[in-house]
Amino acid sequence: MGKPSKCISVSEAKTLQKRWLDTRAKEIEAAEGAEDASDFTYSLSDLEEFVQYVREESTKQGIDNPGVRIYFAAYDNAKSKKATVFLAPTMGPDADSDNNYNIDPMDRSGTGWPPNKYE
Repeated sequence: MGKPSKCISVSEAKTLQKRWLDTRAKEIEAAEGAEDASDFTYSLSDLEEFVQYVREESTKQGIDNPGVRIYFAAYDNAKSKKATVFLAPTMGPDADSDNNYNIDPMDRSGTGWPPNKYE
């Protein structure tokens, strides 16, 4: 298998991460009074399991080409008030595809603490 067409270079990824840290991360830190999580890790097996679940459940619904949308989110409980992301199934692969609320999203990623910077 060759490299997927939507891959970006390491250099571009570093630039994107730095821009986020220099802008959004600083604003979040100012608003929250502390540094927040900015990286989230899923194992390949967890991602593969979720993709397979979305494929199977979508097929049952007659959806041939589902997508997955990644949402920023935040906890507010005794264990954590940090940021997180969750993966939500969609009815199609396009940015304007509707969410598929008949399939449960995935959370519970590993969060780097302190945050891992891509530099």
